[in-house]
Amino acid sequence: MNRFLLFVFRPNVPIRDVEETLHLAMFAVEGLAGRTRVRQDTFYFLDQIGRAVLIYEGNFVGWLVARVFAALISREFGDGACQVLVSRDPQIPSSARQAEEVTT
Repeated sequence: MNRFLLFVFRPNVPIRDVEETLHLAMFAVEGLAGRTRVRQDTFYFLDQIGRAVLIYEGNFVGWLVARVFAALISREFGDGACQVLVSRDPQIPSSARQAEEVTT
């Protein structure tokens, strides 16, 4: 299953902190799945200009990273820090019509 979660962040959320939170999520999942598996099975794209993070969740490790990342983002920046979209297309959607909104 090709499924991607796109996190689009509000302007007041520091994108550098978002990147650090993504790495923290990956580190946390290493405790569950192992370092090698996280390195092999985690695929993401950080768009600093577009203020977005795209995470592949088509495997168990990617699914875990996306869920841990969402939980950490919510706790660190609040529930309204970003909009989360789900897409089956690996490109960042240009409009919400290309993806369906999900809640975190």
